[in-house]
Amino acid sequence: MNIGRHLALFAVLVASTASVPAAPIDFDFKDPKGVNTVIFKTDAPLESINGTANGVSGTITFDPENPTAIKGRIVVAAKSLHVPNPTMKEHLQGDGWLDVAKHPEVTFEVVSAKNAKTEGNATTLEVTGNMTIKGVTKSLTVPAKVTYLKDKLKARGGSNKDGDLLVVRASFSIKRSDFGINAAKFEEKVSNDIELTFSLAGMAPRL
Repeated sequence: MNIGRHLALFAVLVASTASVPAAPIDFDFKDPKGVNTVIFKTDAPLESINGTANGVSGTITFDPENPTAIKGRIVVAAKSLHVPNPTMKEHLQGDGWLDVAKHPEVTFEVVSAKNAKTEGNATTLEVTGNMTIKGVTKSLTVPAKVTYLKDKLKARGGSNKDGDLLVVRASFSIKRSDFGINAAKFEEKVSNDIELTFSLAGMAPRL
């Protein structure tokens, strides 16, 4: 037996295995803990309105070694949009505003990303995607921070499986007039500019 030859072959196999890049990971954003939330805010001359939406789902594919290859789609159930005032909530979900009966989803689909900068497990980048509200789709480029947490799924709670987490954070503004939401109306009470803040955790359990 040529021990040297076998050791050399083993070394080649180990080296080739080590050089194989990690595969992209699919993260599920339907959170069993119900913590994933989108915050929205309007600041008009007469009123400042703050609300939330927790009906979040969707999938993001992320490669820690190639962050700009990020792809996926985040979905928010329009009927989960909530403001404390019941009458205001009824108006928000009604046909004059979001018309959630006809347009049950608000979506953001990632198209591309650029200018990624990674420090530790966190990456900042510019994400371009298609946002759809009330049946109208607009292209937006927004700053985002993506934190990849390897082996932290079980530690977060809500799952008894091992796996990874992906936390996505983004803050940006949209104009309701761009999406046909009562354009040029009631702007003393509801600003045309709507601030959105996402802080969402996606899960990738290992089977």
